[in-house]
Amino acid sequence: MIKVQSIAPEFCLPNQDDIEICLRDLKGKWIVLYFYPKDNTPGCTTEACDFSNAAPDFSALNAIVLGVSADSTKKHRNFIEKKDLMITLLSDEDTSMLQKYGVWQLKKNYGKEYMGILRTTLIIDPDGVIRAIWEKVKVKDHAKEVKEKLEKLQEAD
Repeated sequence: MIKVQSIAPEFCLPNQDDIEICLRDLKGKWIVLYFYPKDNTPGCTTEACDFSNAAPDFSALNAIVLGVSADSTKKHRNFIEKKDLMITLLSDEDTSMLQKYGVWQLKKNYGKEYMGILRTTLIIDPDGVIRAIWEKVKVKDHAKEVKEKLEKLQEAD
């Protein structure tokens, strides 16, 4: 299981444009990595739009925002175009990265059990160290909370 101060597990996943994005290529940048269940659903849309609206603020903090779900790159492209998003979405259709990060878990809804993505956000520092984790994220004001935490972490460094 991942925890604060551990090294973020390596990943390489295609983004919405089918371009491979790897953790190793992002060294030197702060990363806001958020895991969400599904494109074009109410909570996930709110979260993506909030992170997208805050993208210039994150960029000013030398941070990139990456959203990850098991949706296809095509679904990500449609979601980005439909909602005019300014963030990068990564596709993990085989759930290997989701499993590595411990966010692919048994969920229950209306008495049914199924495997799904636990809404989680991490801040990874320029050296690849996990500096903050939010589990079972509540979407409202989450992007703002993550930005404030990132600012505090950067002040402390």
